[in-house]
Amino acid sequence: MRSAQAFAPRSALRAAQSFARRPAIGSVLALAGLFSAALPAAQAADVGQPLPIAAVPGTTGAPVQLYDGKAKLTYIDFWASWCGPCRQSFPWMNRMQEKYGAQGLRIVAINLDANRNDALAFLKEVPANVSLAFDAKGDSARRVGVKAMPSSVLLGPDGRVLMQHAGFRAEDTAELEARIAAALKAP
Repeated sequence: MRSAQAFAPRSALRAAQSFARRPAIGSVLALAGLFSAALPAAQAADVGQPLPIAAVPGTTGAPVQLYDGKAKLTYIDFWASWCGPCRQSFPWMNRMQEKYGAQGLRIVAINLDANRNDALAFLKEVPANVSLAFDAKGDSARRVGVKAMPSSVLLGPDGRVLMQHAGFRAEDTAELEARIAAALKAP
């Protein structure tokens, strides 16, 4: 598994250059999260620390609390409609929510598209059975330190970061699920 902490500034630059060549992005805001390595460490979602954001607007505009104090684990996924691996991650997240939701897993997928209609079109093709939030300005991604799409953060029952993960590859799913299952079994 590749941790977000494993990304060196050079790899973040290569990722940004790759994303910049994609015409669907069309927004400097979408790239801003890729350069978040320049943010002070106090704002990044460092393992063992509380998440530096509390809520993001949901589908109705009402805030979605990222740490609600009820879930044993909260898996937060940052995604965008132009992200190819996000099309693969949504079915996996749906399966994880179905399999582990009753045990205390809560999944929140935060969309970073500048245009919500792009996100809604994506969701028509790739349905989500998880909580949705929208951050068109990308503030949450910058504060968390997102360096790739998709990126995820796993929060424990106390709201502290247990794990970060950048990207989504089929070969990572077994390890990601094992981390979720182990954290759910922890006292």
